Amino acid sequence: MPRIVLVDDHAIVREGFKRLIELEPDLDVVAEARNADEAVEAVTQHRPDLVAVDLSLPDGSGLPLIEHLASIAPAMKIVVLSMHDGEPYVSEALRRGARGYVTKGVAPEELVAAVRSVLGGDQYLSSDLRERRSGRATTDLDPFNRLTAREREVFLLLAIGRAPKQVAAELGIGQKTIYIHRAAVMNKLNAGSELDLYRMAQERGLIRS
Repeated sequence: MPRIVLVDDHAIVREGFKRLIELEPDLDVVAEARNADEAVEAVTQHRPDLVAVDLSLPDGSGLPLIEHLASIAPAMKIVVLSMHDGEPYVSEALRRGARGYVTKGVAPEELVAAVRSVLGGDQYLSSDLRERRSGRATTDLDPFNRLTAREREVFLLLAIGRAPKQVAAELGIGQKTIYIHRAAVMNKLNAGSELDLYRMAQERGLIRS
């Protein structure tokens, strides 16, 4: 029987998903975690077949956690459960090792569909994400796909109002390097200011007004 770990900082959310999954006679939730440290401990202890991870955790983003879990348990499958339904979150989560991405705005039954699909070796995107992606002529036309992983981090921090000096401190790199990344982001997105970055992030649902 496939063993599953749930990672979300809201107990009521974990309980809801746990009950939904355990309605399936061949799926078993073996552990729950509220944050990244508990997630690593649960995965190390229980060696699950799949972990479902929320991106918004109290001790940091779920994106680094996805990458870490993939490194310590390469055979384990990872599905993201998130309120974030825009780029670059989806692409970045998949790039870092997730095999499925389900937004919390879709029907709860899609979580079970995602779990089964990913355990079967396939990739799964929730219906709203599939519709959005199919509506574009090609994802290659999206300028956000031209940003590197570091440039995406810089973009998000600048978009929420961080100064270059603050961005450098948060990412642990030199301020001059931040200005180089900032220039690349501005050029690739055809943005003239941080206000443009804010508007772009808001349009994609990455930040709230």
